[in-house]
Amino acid sequence: MNQHRPADTARAAVFSAGSWGTAAAKILADAGTNVVLHARRSEIAKSINTTHRNSGYFPDIELPHTLTATTDPAAALDGADFLVLSVPAQSLRQCLTAWTGHIGPDTVIVSLMKGIEADTGLRASEIIREVTGVGQERIAVLSGPNLAREIMEGQPAAATIACQDESAARRVQAACHTPYFRPYTSTDVIGCELGGALKNVIALAVGIATGMGLGHNATALILTRGLAESNRLATAMGAQPATLAGLSGMGDLVATCTSPLPRNRTFGTHLGHGLSIAEAAAETRQTTEGVKSAQAILALAATHGVDMPLTTHVSAVLNGTRTLAEAVTGLMQRPPAPE
Repeated sequence: MNQHRPADTARAAVFSAGSWGTAAAKILADAGTNVVLHARRSEIAKSINTTHRNSGYFPDIELPHTLTATTDPAAALDGADFLVLSVPAQSLRQCLTAWTGHIGPDTVIVSLMKGIEADTGLRASEIIREVTGVGQERIAVLSGPNLAREIMEGQPAAATIACQDESAARRVQAACHTPYFRPYTSTDVIGCELGGALKNVIALAVGIATGMGLGHNATALILTRGLAESNRLATAMGAQPATLAGLSGMGDLVATCTSPLPRNRTFGTHLGHGLSIAEAAAETRQTTEGVKSAQAILALAATHGVDMPLTTHVSAVLNGTRTLAEAVTGLMQRPPAPE
């Protein structure tokens, strides 16, 4: 255990040092939390420790000097009150299997992931529980309209922290509350997680429409109907409708679909410009959770008897069974229905 920190100072281990992980580490450090950032590459850890900058992500922005980095997962987790996970959803199981032995008996695990595991249809919190055996009272989810670049610049942002144990959610809230980052608490883990995962597919659709040169009416249509089908699936799976109207639902959806920064919207825009899936992936250069999760989301919808036409057409474009023009036509020619 780390015996050199004040007893009232929380300690967080953030895995790993990508764009959102770095931003989350900065938030925690700015809130007064003792933070160790786990980096896979030694040059990233060295850069953070010697120059207080992440040479791979946001090298133009100085990090808090209290933030340190390491490539050793055991060292990062030593004495950690919180394990904050920011890795691709499809890699979570493998990564967590390697790290589980270092997690303390009282550590609260905080998921930042916004994806659905392709092979199982599981949410991140479900994977965490399955791999680690940790109880639901020690698994929290942080999700909201959080564009990493804006947070790194100290621009105002907010998020929802959901955990079945309200006291654990409040502890995470206290550990990341800064003048520019306002966290709210919730007990609706399902709604918080699904809002983040489902909006990525909608962002792909908005990007496609933008790339095709469709107007603001089309964007508003996709946002509105995308939120409607997300709400149908989330509530069928046990979420509260109000959660999908909050920061982790509509808030995240608006930020991801209206900003040029997010990778899912960017990927969709490349497709709309006529690039292939492989070409769009090469241009985007970062993990695009919506591409990885779309089919798994459709499988969940089928299990719960939920109609998700927008997700269905986006998935068909991604797997090559429908062209962009066919997808637009298919959506617009669906039988008229009450809203």
